[in-house]
Amino acid sequence: MSKSFNDITKHVAGNMAKLRKSIPETSKAFSELATSAYAEGVLDKKTKELIALALGVGSRCDACIGFHIKSLVQLGATEQEVAETLGVCVAMGGGPSMMYAAEAIAAFKEFSKEA
Repeated sequence: MSKSFNDITKHVAGNMAKLRKSIPETSKAFSELATSAYAEGVLDKKTKELIALALGVGSRCDACIGFHIKSLVQLGATEQEVAETLGVCVAMGGGPSMMYAAEAIAAFKEFSKEA
């Protein structure tokens, strides 16, 4: 069974839009936090997205993997950069991280075709 990370991210984005209407102040604060956290600094945006991908894999979050892979493709990350990040995930998280790392590579290939 294959998943479409494009479908997953679209579905979750739609649900998040509905949630933002219910909790606008919390959503605004979260958005500002994310904007600040991902801003260029000592670490560039791509490095920060690779870290976020690693956390998404470790958390076993399909939507997180989809959103961060999509951003990484847009930022010009290579498959090898993603793969090495996933290698660290596997080293730290064992078998479950290996399964989600494989999903992240599938997501990279899916979003790379669209780019």
